[in-house]
Amino acid sequence: MFTEIRGLNEECGVFGIWGHTECAQLSYYGLHALQHRGQEGAGIVVTDGTSLRPVKGEGLVNDVFNEEKLRAAKGYAAIAHVRYPTAGGSGIENVQPLLFRSSTGSLAIAHNGNLVNANHLKQHLERSGSLFNSSSDTEVVIHLIKKSSHSPFRAKVKNALSLLKGAFSLMILTKDMMVVARDRNGLRPLALGKLGDAYVVASETCAFDLIGAEYVRDVEPGEILFITNNGVEEDTFVEKGERAMCAMEYVYFARPDSNIDGVNVHMARKRMGKELARECIGLEADVVTGVPDSSLSSAIGFAEESGIPYELGLIKNRYVGRTFIQPTQELRERGVKMKLSPVVQVVKGKRVVMVDDSIVRGTTSRRIVRMLKEAGAAEVHVVISSPPMTNPCFYGIDTSTAEQLIASSHDVEQIREAIGADTLTFLSAEGMVRAIARPFDEPQGGLCMACFTGKYPTEIFPDTVLPHEKEY
Repeated sequence: MFTEIRGLNEECGVFGIWGHTECAQLSYYGLHALQHRGQEGAGIVVTDGTSLRPVKGEGLVNDVFNEEKLRAAKGYAAIAHVRYPTAGGSGIENVQPLLFRSSTGSLAIAHNGNLVNANHLKQHLERSGSLFNSSSDTEVVIHLIKKSSHSPFRAKVKNALSLLKGAFSLMILTKDMMVVARDRNGLRPLALGKLGDAYVVASETCAFDLIGAEYVRDVEPGEILFITNNGVEEDTFVEKGERAMCAMEYVYFARPDSNIDGVNVHMARKRMGKELARECIGLEADVVTGVPDSSLSSAIGFAEESGIPYELGLIKNRYVGRTFIQPTQELRERGVKMKLSPVVQVVKGKRVVMVDDSIVRGTTSRRIVRMLKEAGAAEVHVVISSPPMTNPCFYGIDTSTAEQLIASSHDVEQIREAIGADTLTFLSAEGMVRAIARPFDEPQGGLCMACFTGKYPTEIFPDTVLPHEKEY
């Protein structure tokens, strides 16, 4: 009935460290902590003060790096990246960090997010003579820096970043400087930490925990940091906009042990489950189970609030790769069966509440509901800890068209029928905002809710000539 897509896929993860002789090895561990954000490829670029050395490849972190490669990557600073290709194609040329060499100096760049005006900028750059080596929107930033008439280098970077629209947490590495920046709305997360005298930057604080670094603060929207041997210089490249952190970071993307803008992800998800239980008026069931892994926190919260016992009704096989990276629908469907198994003794003859974080196309939900009923569940009540996703995302989630979203053309009852559930309940937008409990006064706690509400915090696909074009 519905065509499978790769679904709600992670974005990318960035990691950087300045001032540590084991920067390559620590970057490797940092990328391990961020592996959930991208499995397409991984890379590290190291500087020793005279030159930049890249190590990168396609696949998982363990597949790309080994002890010999990391030992050879000597230096005192590095930036690193794990990639899921939400913009641009696959291939080693798109694996970041991207490294560029020129007579005026080499630099590497790593980026998490999606630039909504990348194609617009690229067209203007090509007309002025720029040639592109990849299909990644990240390469546009390098050309903007090189084309900028501003001076010195720091001014060129600030000028280039001021032209970007969309979502980005970005790192640039030269032989003697690391530049860190976050988009004006703070759509993507980015945190600053310290490991002894070394500075560390990462998409999520779980990377700090793994290497023993101390969290200092989040990089502010519109802020740019210049990190050198003299320390950190704080600046801005654009006026801060209205905060709009992607709500799906809390719902799905981030690891539960990460803190984003001071809010612990596990606790936010647990509160979502509690809010959802309050909204499921009159629901009677025998057991609550979550779809591993991102829904487990919400399932615990739902069980606590509803008084219905929580059980491990679905078990994840952790030795099976993520199904959305399989190349064909047939293999993806087989992968789902291998990835999840019902615990028959838990669900047989029971009225089961199945907690999940979201429904994109509906195919995976339908398979899991069928799996539980085949295991003997008397009823399956599906509860979702986020509102219906009715609108595409242009900021780094792999749902760029409304046709990919079942909720864009079907109401809740139609979705329930499509997935085969006895009942279906989505968390309200108001309940989700309350649960995440962001400590900001902006509307919706400074969250981007565009995929649920259709209200985008930035321009989308601008088609007018930029006022800064003469500065290219």
